[in-house]
Amino acid sequence: MTPELSRPHRADSIPESGTTLNISATPAECAAVAARLGIPGLRSLTARITLRPAAGGCVEATAKFTARLVRECVVSLEPFETTQREAFSLRFVPEGQESETPDPESEDEIPYAGGTIDLGEAVVEQLALDLDPFPRKEGAELPSEADPANVSPFAALAALRAKQ
Repeated sequence: MTPELSRPHRADSIPESGTTLNISATPAECAAVAARLGIPGLRSLTARITLRPAAGGCVEATAKFTARLVRECVVSLEPFETTQREAFSLRFVPEGQESETPDPESEDEIPYAGGTIDLGEAVVEQLALDLDPFPRKEGAELPSEADPANVSPFAALAALRAKQ
C-alpha cells in the first residue's frame, strides 16, 4: 500500500553533515490524509525535516510540522478550523535492527527496507499521534443540566425509582 503522503528518500544519500528537507502536501494528498485520519478536512500540511546518518545504517531525524485542520467540535458538532504545530524526533532503523526492548523514553524507531525512508509517512504518523481526540471549538460550552430543555429522557424513571 502506498501512503497518502509519500516522500521517499535514500538513506545512503544523506551527507555526514546532514541535510534538511521541506515537505508540502498537495490538495489531493491533504484530502487523502484527512480521509485516513477520519477528520473533516486538512487544508495544508508542511514539514521541515533534518536528517543525520547514524551508525548501522540508521538515520536520526528531527522535524517540525504545521497542519491546518478542520475538526468537528465534540460539544457543538460544528466544524472549525485549527492550526497544529509540533516538533518531534525519531530514528529510522534498517528492518530487523529494531530494539528488542522498546524504551518508552527513547526516540521512536521506524523500520525501513530497501535503503529508502519515507519522510511523508513519518510526518502523517506523527500528525495522527498528536491529534486531539476530543477537539473543542473555542467558546463551546456544555449545556447546563438545570436548563429544562436539557432534562434527561430518563428523569421520570429516576424520580419513580427514588419513590420506592
